[in-house]
Amino acid sequence: MTADGATSRSSHTPTGPGDEFVQLFTRTQRRLYLFILSQVPNVQDAEEILQEANCIMLAKHDQFDPGTNFLAWASQIAVYEIYKYRRRHGREKLRFSDEFLQAVAEESPLNLDHLEERRQALEACLKKLRPKDRDLVQERYQPGAKGRDLAEELGRPANSLYQSLGRIRRTLLECIERQLAAQGVT
Repeated sequence: MTADGATSRSSHTPTGPGDEFVQLFTRTQRRLYLFILSQVPNVQDAEEILQEANCIMLAKHDQFDPGTNFLAWASQIAVYEIYKYRRRHGREKLRFSDEFLQAVAEESPLNLDHLEERRQALEACLKKLRPKDRDLVQERYQPGAKGRDLAEELGRPANSLYQSLGRIRRTLLECIERQLAAQGVT
């Protein structure tokens, strides 16, 4: 410590990640989790791998180059954690080869960004639907919901319900494509 109370620059006390790193780290958690989940058989394993990857990212925060693609850097760490997971669970049937996993990891930042843009467009398009159509979509796509059960509940023939849902899906798809085109996303 210097005479004015400031800490000397030559001190070897470890420093934590900066604000920019923390923001990038926080912003990419969902996309990184979804990437990991696409590579392992269950949610618990994906959560465990994400935790391990997070610990490594925080420990190696000083190895990240600001201004570069954080998601690509984080994805590489996650890929190595997935490799370790596979070695530990080697007796189980592997879903994908390591080469395939590496190829997916290299493409994932682009794909995850694209998926997020599509999700945001879908959210905006759902808000544009007529309330009756939006309610129908929400009812049908609730976890565990079945089309036949919903048709029965609404007192409609199942075929009629499926036709309505098909029309709504086409409307949503067209709206999403227009939204993405307006944003310059292909």
